[in-house]
Amino acid sequence: MRRVVSALFIAVDGVVEAPNEWQHAFDDEMGALLTGTLETADAVLLGRTTFTEWAGYWPNVTSGDDVGFADWINNSPKYVASTTLADVDGWANSTLLKGDLADAVGRLKAGEGKDISVAGSPGLVRSLVDLGLLDELTLLVHPVVAGSGRKRLFGDDAAQRRLELVSARPTSSGTVIASYRPG
Repeated sequence: MRRVVSALFIAVDGVVEAPNEWQHAFDDEMGALLTGTLETADAVLLGRTTFTEWAGYWPNVTSGDDVGFADWINNSPKYVASTTLADVDGWANSTLLKGDLADAVGRLKAGEGKDISVAGSPGLVRSLVDLGLLDELTLLVHPVVAGSGRKRLFGDDAAQRRLELVSARPTSSGTVIASYRPG
Protein backbone atom coordinates (compact mmCIF):
# COMPACT_ATOMS: atom_id res chain seq x y z
CA MET A 1 0.00 0.00 0.00
CA ARG A 2 1.20 3.47 -0.86
CA ARG A 3 1.79 6.06 1.85
CA VAL A 4 0.45 9.62 1.90
CA VAL A 5 3.11 11.98 3.26
CA SER A 6 3.36 15.72 3.80
CA ALA A 7 6.15 18.19 4.58
CA LEU A 8 5.10 21.68 5.62
CA PHE A 9 6.92 24.85 6.61
CA ILE A 10 5.49 26.01 9.94
CA ALA A 11 6.24 28.82 12.39
CA VAL A 12 6.52 28.08 16.12
CA ASP A 13 3.05 29.60 16.59
CA GLY A 14 1.55 27.04 14.20
CA VAL A 15 1.20 29.33 11.16
CA VAL A 16 1.52 27.56 7.80
CA GLU A 17 0.02 30.19 5.51
CA ALA A 18 2.35 32.19 3.24
CA PRO A 19 5.73 30.89 4.48
CA ASN A 20 7.39 33.15 1.90
CA GLU A 21 6.42 36.05 4.19
CA TRP A 22 8.00 34.68 7.39
CA GLN A 23 10.42 31.88 6.50
CA HIS A 24 13.77 33.15 7.75
CA ALA A 25 16.08 30.84 5.80
CA PHE A 26 16.22 27.85 3.51
CA ASP A 27 19.28 25.75 4.29
CA ASP A 28 20.94 22.67 2.78
CA GLU A 29 19.29 20.29 5.25
CA MET A 30 15.82 21.48 4.23
CA GLY A 31 16.80 21.13 0.59
CA ALA A 32 18.02 17.56 1.18
CA LEU A 33 14.75 16.64 2.93
CA LEU A 34 12.61 18.00 0.12
CA THR A 35 14.81 16.37 -2.54
CA GLY A 36 14.45 13.06 -0.70
CA THR A 37 10.68 13.47 -0.82
CA LEU A 38 10.85 13.76 -4.60
CA GLU A 39 12.82 10.52 -4.79
CA THR A 40 10.35 8.54 -2.69
CA ALA A 41 7.12 9.91 -4.23
CA ASP A 42 5.71 9.52 -7.71
CA ALA A 43 2.41 11.35 -7.32
CA VAL A 44 1.19 14.60 -5.78
CA LEU A 45 -1.99 15.38 -3.88
CA LEU A 46 -3.05 19.04 -3.91
CA GLY A 47 -5.83 21.13 -2.44
CA ARG A 48 -7.68 23.69 -4.52
CA THR A 49 -5.74 26.77 -3.41
CA THR A 50 -2.29 25.25 -3.90
CA PHE A 51 -3.34 23.73 -7.23
CA THR A 52 -4.68 27.05 -8.51
CA GLU A 53 -1.56 28.98 -7.44
CA TRP A 54 0.91 26.38 -8.68
CA ALA A 55 -0.83 25.65 -12.00
CA GLY A 56 -0.16 29.23 -13.01
CA TYR A 57 3.49 29.10 -12.00
CA TRP A 58 5.28 25.74 -12.30
CA PRO A 59 4.49 24.99 -15.98
CA ASN A 60 6.33 28.22 -16.86
CA VAL A 61 9.57 27.40 -14.99
CA THR A 62 12.07 26.19 -17.58
CA SER A 63 15.41 27.30 -16.12
CA GLY A 64 17.07 28.39 -12.88
CA ASP A 65 17.39 26.84 -9.45
CA ASP A 66 13.84 25.47 -9.39
CA VAL A 67 13.87 23.70 -12.76
CA GLY A 68 14.42 20.26 -11.16
CA PHE A 69 11.30 20.57 -9.03
CA ALA A 70 9.39 22.08 -11.94
CA ASP A 71 10.24 19.08 -14.13
CA TRP A 72 9.21 16.68 -11.38
CA ILE A 73 5.90 18.38 -10.50
CA ASN A 74 4.94 19.06 -14.11
CA ASN A 75 5.53 15.44 -15.15
CA SER A 76 4.09 13.76 -12.05
CA PRO A 77 0.47 12.67 -11.73
CA LYS A 78 -1.36 15.34 -9.72
CA TYR A 79 -4.59 14.57 -7.86
CA VAL A 80 -6.62 17.60 -6.84
CA ALA A 81 -9.04 17.54 -3.91
CA SER A 82 -11.67 20.23 -4.50
CA THR A 83 -15.41 20.54 -4.28
CA THR A 84 -15.45 23.86 -6.14
CA LEU A 85 -13.26 23.32 -9.22
CA ALA A 86 -15.08 22.08 -12.32
CA ASP A 87 -11.92 20.78 -13.99
CA VAL A 88 -8.13 20.78 -13.69
CA ASP A 89 -7.36 20.50 -17.41
CA GLY A 90 -5.07 23.55 -17.41
CA TRP A 91 -2.09 21.67 -15.92
CA ALA A 92 -0.82 18.48 -17.57
CA ASN A 93 -1.17 15.20 -15.68
CA SER A 94 -3.81 16.60 -13.29
CA THR A 95 -6.91 14.70 -12.19
CA LEU A 96 -9.79 16.12 -10.16
CA LEU A 97 -10.77 13.73 -7.37
CA LYS A 98 -14.50 13.10 -7.49
CA GLY A 99 -16.78 12.07 -4.67
CA ASP A 100 -15.84 11.39 -1.08
CA LEU A 101 -12.27 12.42 -0.18
CA ALA A 102 -11.68 9.37 2.03
CA ASP A 103 -12.78 6.99 -0.73
CA ALA A 104 -10.74 8.77 -3.42
CA VAL A 105 -7.55 8.86 -1.34
CA GLY A 106 -8.14 5.28 -0.22
CA ARG A 107 -8.20 4.18 -3.86
CA LEU A 108 -4.96 6.09 -4.55
CA LYS A 109 -3.28 4.48 -1.53
CA ALA A 110 -4.39 1.01 -2.67
CA GLY A 111 -2.83 1.52 -6.12
CA GLU A 112 0.66 0.70 -7.31
CA GLY A 113 3.52 3.12 -6.90
CA LYS A 114 5.68 5.06 -4.51
CA ASP A 115 4.55 7.56 -1.87
CA ILE A 116 1.94 10.21 -2.61
CA SER A 117 3.22 13.59 -1.47
CA VAL A 118 0.82 16.29 -0.33
CA ALA A 119 2.27 19.53 -1.66
CA GLY A 120 1.48 22.60 0.44
CA SER A 121 -2.28 22.42 0.97
CA PRO A 122 -2.51 22.75 4.77
CA GLY A 123 -6.31 22.54 4.68
CA LEU A 124 -6.06 19.22 2.86
CA VAL A 125 -3.42 18.03 5.33
CA ARG A 126 -5.84 18.82 8.19
CA SER A 127 -8.59 16.83 6.46
CA LEU A 128 -6.27 13.88 5.84
CA VAL A 129 -5.20 13.85 9.49
CA ASP A 130 -8.85 14.00 10.58
CA LEU A 131 -9.70 11.09 8.27
CA GLY A 132 -6.72 9.01 9.40
CA LEU A 133 -5.27 8.99 5.88
CA LEU A 134 -1.97 10.82 6.40
CA ASP A 135 0.81 8.33 7.07
CA GLU A 136 3.59 10.78 7.88
CA LEU A 137 3.68 14.50 8.65
CA THR A 138 7.01 16.31 8.55
CA LEU A 139 7.06 19.81 9.97
CA LEU A 140 9.91 22.19 9.22
CA VAL A 141 9.53 24.38 12.31
CA HIS A 142 11.05 27.81 11.77
CA PRO A 143 12.17 29.78 14.84
CA VAL A 144 9.80 32.64 14.16
CA VAL A 145 6.43 33.81 15.42
CA ALA A 146 4.51 34.60 12.24
CA GLY A 147 1.77 36.42 14.11
CA SER A 148 -1.95 36.84 13.83
CA GLY A 149 -4.06 37.05 10.73
CA ARG A 150 -2.64 33.90 9.15
CA LYS A 151 -3.92 30.34 9.00
CA ARG A 152 -2.54 27.81 11.42
CA LEU A 153 -2.16 24.12 10.67
CA PHE A 154 -4.70 23.17 13.33
CA GLY A 155 -7.38 25.54 14.56
CA ASP A 156 -8.80 25.90 18.05
CA ASP A 157 -11.59 23.48 17.13
CA ALA A 158 -9.26 20.62 16.09
CA ALA A 159 -9.93 17.24 17.68
CA GLN A 160 -7.22 15.84 19.88
CA ARG A 161 -4.95 13.43 17.99
CA ARG A 162 -1.95 11.50 19.23
CA LEU A 163 1.13 11.47 16.99
CA GLU A 164 4.30 9.42 17.31
CA LEU A 165 7.62 11.22 16.85
CA VAL A 166 9.68 9.44 14.18
CA SER A 167 12.64 11.81 14.10
CA ALA A 168 13.67 15.34 15.00
CA ARG A 169 16.80 17.28 14.18
CA PRO A 170 17.83 20.92 14.02
CA THR A 171 19.28 22.38 10.86
CA SER A 172 22.16 24.81 10.49
CA SER A 173 19.70 27.75 10.32
CA GLY A 174 17.88 26.77 13.51
CA THR A 175 14.84 25.20 11.87
CA VAL A 176 13.78 21.91 13.43
CA ILE A 177 12.73 19.11 11.10
CA ALA A 178 10.30 16.87 13.01
CA SER A 179 8.51 13.88 11.48
CA TYR A 180 5.42 12.27 12.98
CA ARG A 181 3.19 9.29 12.26
CA PRO A 182 -0.32 8.66 13.58
CA GLY A 183 -0.17 7.38 17.18
